[in-house]
Amino acid sequence: MSKRGSSEIATQIRFEIAKGNLALNDRLPSERSLAADYGVARNTIRVALNQLEAENYVEIRPGSGTYVVYKREDPAPQAIERAKPLELIDARFALEPHICRLCVLHGDQDDFDRLETLCTRMEQAVDDPVAFAEIDTDFHRLLARTTGNGLLIWIIGQINSVRATDEWTLMRHLTLNRAMITQYNAQHREILNAIRSREPERAAAAMKEHLEAARLSLTRAAE
Repeated sequence: MSKRGSSEIATQIRFEIAKGNLALNDRLPSERSLAADYGVARNTIRVALNQLEAENYVEIRPGSGTYVVYKREDPAPQAIERAKPLELIDARFALEPHICRLCVLHGDQDDFDRLETLCTRMEQAVDDPVAFAEIDTDFHRLLARTTGNGLLIWIIGQINSVRATDEWTLMRHLTLNRAMITQYNAQHREILNAIRSREPERAAAAMKEHLEAARLSLTRAAE
């Protein structure tokens, strides 16, 4: 198994919880066991679990373990499990341009600096599709969080769960090459620059262009 980052591990555990493979009040394996399963250091597992706790998927109980606290709702996991990569893009089209507008309205300098850090990390991962995809997910998740809208944050979390499916993983391998990652990085920069400049329509248009590129790439890979 290839080595994974904390965000990718959090995404996989989140997906297992959403599918019901890990149910409410289930105790997760120990950090040591998870580290062995994923082939990473225990600290990487700890970061992933802290992220899931912040999102109210798990609760870390010192001296006892980590427990699922997410209350599963049946329709959402089924939709996630059955979703196709192009359906993911269509759902994002419906939400993310307006999320960019809300980022302009509600984001502050700290939010923009965190987005800047993620952009830089993506640019450094131009030859590492797995790392790029992980940071890319963090970038879009942070855009949602910057809106301060709890419902949008939850919906984007559900949408991003699709990225843990086998079909999405295959499409990622087929589409994420150096040229595509370079294009995505330029588009992420344009989105961030528009948000920093407090130009909501420019930010929304940049997001639409980014999603159009992703949709075209997926369509070509599916042919």
